[in-house]
Amino acid sequence: MGRQHPKTKTGRSVPQNKASATKTASTSKPAPSIPALLTKVQELLTQCNYELALKFLQRILSQSPRNVEALGYLGIVQIETGELESAKQTFLSLLPPNEDIPNPPPASAHLYLAQLQDEDPRMALTHYQAALDILAAKLKASQESGASDNSEDDETKLTAIRAIVSMVEIWMTDLCFEPEAEAQCDSLLQTALSIDPTNSEALMSLSSVRMSQSRPDEARELAERAWEGWKDIKPEDPKQPSPSVLLSLTRLFLELALYPPALAVIQSILAVDDQEVEAWYLEGWCFVLMSEQVKETSQKIDDLSAEELAQDARDCLEMCKMLHENQDHPDDALLEHTKELISNLEAAGVHPSPIHEEEEGGAEDEVWEDLDEDEDGDVDMS
Repeated sequence: MGRQHPKTKTGRSVPQNKASATKTASTSKPAPSIPALLTKVQELLTQCNYELALKFLQRILSQSPRNVEALGYLGIVQIETGELESAKQTFLSLLPPNEDIPNPPPASAHLYLAQLQDEDPRMALTHYQAALDILAAKLKASQESGASDNSEDDETKLTAIRAIVSMVEIWMTDLCFEPEAEAQCDSLLQTALSIDPTNSEALMSLSSVRMSQSRPDEARELAERAWEGWKDIKPEDPKQPSPSVLLSLTRLFLELALYPPALAVIQSILAVDDQEVEAWYLEGWCFVLMSEQVKETSQKIDDLSAEELAQDARDCLEMCKMLHENQDHPDDALLEHTKELISNLEAAGVHPSPIHEEEEGGAEDEVWEDLDEDEDGDVDMS
């Protein structure tokens, strides 16, 4: 007897292909949830895969057009892809008087809008202050509830301090000629250090302010305290400051003639990325300054003579120049100063080390060394 088709409730046979389709549909995986899609977006942003992240965000926003987290990520993608005006509109959509926004609105929207206000420093300050108010209220609510999450509170404090440091930078640059600039910097940094007296970014910022106030002794103490809080952090630790922050600290040390800690900071940067052009430049510049100091004082530094320090400077600057050209680095002023320093060293009789010269021509030599040879010593070109 042949195989019978399944029957419907009315007694009619169900075609086999439809039965299979029904079974497939019933066993297919459910569509990923919005939280799962947001997690995927986070991963893609970490990988700098903005194109694919945007596709996932479009999928989320087609289901939930006012999803706050998705809109925040969309603004980040737009910034990273150069769509700055679109990013502004996206973040503004998360703030009053727009409807369907959380209360309070996300502090991150204000923080990103502050960074996007290149031509209006006062508006940037307004957004930073709004973000600070939201973060302060969040911390207060957490403390009053008695169920504070230390890790979350620490992250909120760090975000608040970074916003304050950014405000100080505006007062020290765009608004430096305003009569209230100095008082504003002091007041802001007092607030930052009341949140966390050991925060290295706040200490470094205060050091810069003290330098501008011609108070170098205080500036040196603060800069060294800032580095003390960072120097033992491992490269893989999330608390590791960004290279840009460490480069700023290096420049501050050089201004303060604190050369050994400047070199220590540079080494920590190069340990993470030995292709960092500005780190090589600052290291070379540091060695130049150290060499000049030894000549003036007739006292060696770390048992190194002026000539040895000048040689180290030449080699670092040659590396900087090579990396700058290979990477097509955008900082032309840095390259010009590098060339000027190299020219001065050359005039003083300081030439590239033989090892450095070998490195410049080593790539082509290594190609030949890596070619396989047959038993007769002939190069195998097959």
